Amino acid sequence: MHGFQDVHLNLVRGENYKFWVFGALSIGLFASVADHGSVGVALPTIAEHFGTDLPTSQWVVIGYALTISAFLLPMGRLADIVGRKKIYLLGTVILITMGIVAGFSPSIGALIGAKLAQGIGSAMTQGTSMAMLIASFPSEERGKALGLQMSVVGTGNVAGPAVGGFIVGALGWEWVFFATSVMATAGLVSAYLFIDSEQADKGSVLGQKFDWPGAALSTATLLTFLQTLTWASILGFDDPAIILSFALFVGLLVAFIYWELRTPSPMMDVRLFKRRLFSMGVGANFIGFIGMSSVRFLMPFYLQAVLGLSPSQVGLTVVPGAICMIIMGPLSGRLSDRFGWRWFTMGGLLTSICGLLTLATLTTNSHFAWAVVGMVLQSAGMGTFYPPNNSSVLSAVEPSKYGVISGFLNLVRNAGNLSGIAIATVMVTTTMAVLGHEPTLASVSSEGGASLLAAFTSGLKVTYLGMSAILLVGVAASAFRGRPIQFTEPVEGAGQPARQGAD
Repeated sequence: MHGFQDVHLNLVRGENYKFWVFGALSIGLFASVADHGSVGVALPTIAEHFGTDLPTSQWVVIGYALTISAFLLPMGRLADIVGRKKIYLLGTVILITMGIVAGFSPSIGALIGAKLAQGIGSAMTQGTSMAMLIASFPSEERGKALGLQMSVVGTGNVAGPAVGGFIVGALGWEWVFFATSVMATAGLVSAYLFIDSEQADKGSVLGQKFDWPGAALSTATLLTFLQTLTWASILGFDDPAIILSFALFVGLLVAFIYWELRTPSPMMDVRLFKRRLFSMGVGANFIGFIGMSSVRFLMPFYLQAVLGLSPSQVGLTVVPGAICMIIMGPLSGRLSDRFGWRWFTMGGLLTSICGLLTLATLTTNSHFAWAVVGMVLQSAGMGTFYPPNNSSVLSAVEPSKYGVISGFLNLVRNAGNLSGIAIATVMVTTTMAVLGHEPTLASVSSEGGASLLAAFTSGLKVTYLGMSAILLVGVAASAFRGRPIQFTEPVEGAGQPARQGAD
């Protein structure tokens, strides 16, 4: 026993401890990202197995994503209060258990329920893994840490659909969930052995009171917002139910802000938005993912329906972009640690705009390679933008808030993705309606006729030009994000921090 303790102590004090933490967290992160792609590939088989339609089976993915988003803030804050490693390990146990339950589900309803519960576990891990990672790296290597994390995400995005397709074909859809549980188990053991609780909670203020009313309000607010966006992409923003739902979201958001400004121990310190470095970084993050999701959502329609590529060929077209993200993430993060965030965040978004403008030139007769060029530019831009931008946001908050802000950044990503899909859908379908076709993406297929496909391609052009304009706002936010903040010491409570420098 003493021998193990000595080895663990030497590990924690060693120069390579940060890489042990990165390795341990990477296993769980890879499992989570790969699971999302694998389950997406398995959905048609799941629908066939349970005798249900594809829209119903899609709630396996949608419900999981909504649950994660709704619980990211509460779980991130809970980790800051009771301990990040504890919450991470508990979340991983839930993820493993619910993955096994999902694999043995007797009905589609039971499967959706298992994924909803699994989403809570994923929120617990996502809201703490980034916080523990940056706590293990020195502040001058924060960008490097976030860049390495992005490389894992990119690898998972590539491997998930490919591995998922193989597993479904060779073993059955159940093994997609079992495989995730096996990988997560390896991550659980690694995190337990290699992550030191004291190091993981560095800068935390443990033992504070948890803001239960704030947690309830944030969960209700986020669920309302995300559900509104999900259904708006189907029903349209002018539907009375969507308008009513959006009004409810605004009311809940006002109530949440009102409560957080008055409670002595807020779950999310909304006063952080007064710091320009924080608010501009968050805004640029949201805008960046709006543009990125529009590409991921619409390009498969174009590649399959307009250019006639098979699903497997479409899957291969995203690989070059993912590889660019894997390369650019660590490189941009490392360089931003040396030369600052501003030029890398601005340059990344400008590169993404070049990709969007390239995609806006596509026609019904374009070669698929030109589409790949546009997707590569867009992905390379986001790979360059994301690590330094998140590094700048985290540098604007006290270490005691790393857990909740890490969860918040994941939430911003999810909200940006859903917003981008909703906005892109409205732009494309509105253009199709103006050109005399039914305003729905469901009609877009290779059998739709030349006129319909031309109308869809015109909608694609309008969408990517519009997204380019939106990303220019993100470039402006990156340019005027403010100067670095140096914190002199961890801050007790939720008041103003002890700090030096200017916002």
